[in-house]
Amino acid sequence: MRLYRFRFSTNVERVALALAFKGLEVESVWIDPEDRTPVREASGQDLVPVLEDEGEIVADSTRILEHLDARFPDPPLYPREAARRGEVVVFIDWFNRVWKSAPNEIEAELSRDRPDEERIGELAGEMASSLNLFEAILAGRDYLTGEFSAADCAAFPFLKYGVLHDPEDTELFHRILADNLPVGAAHPRLRAWIERVDERPRA
Repeated sequence: MRLYRFRFSTNVERVALALAFKGLEVESVWIDPEDRTPVREASGQDLVPVLEDEGEIVADSTRILEHLDARFPDPPLYPREAARRGEVVVFIDWFNRVWKSAPNEIEAELSRDRPDEERIGELAGEMASSLNLFEAILAGRDYLTGEFSAADCAAFPFLKYGVLHDPEDTELFHRILADNLPVGAAHPRLRAWIERVDERPRA
């Protein structure tokens, strides 16, 4: 297997956690964000991660997680019991389509000539208040849906910025995460989860 990736990519980290969880080795193709020709030639689009697996090209981090679980079922990223699997699928869909919309919109605003500061403030408030939801989800659980799963792979690379931030990482989107996820004394379970997942290996 070959993984097209670049440094500090949140979506690549999703896949790196999943690969390591399954004990899979992968050849890494490191992409320069300023020259995405190799990933474009491989997949017909510019985004990472892209997984090449026995001639099959899979783009999009969520699709890659699903592909890995179908190809290598043990240990499972998605629970086999239908209701618990549904919980993971719904969480990831919510995280991708709803939770991520706030930092994405802040990034779009900051890229404008005249950002709407009031709107940015509203979105920042949404991000901060979401920490209480994650704190509640983790009550009595080590991981978001009980055992380590695709849900943790999907959320950790983003939520970790409330606690962890490499000073060499200068991406605007990641700075938005770091600035607007004030994990503090009110979020001990969330902090412990971030530290717990951070201890897990990556491919």
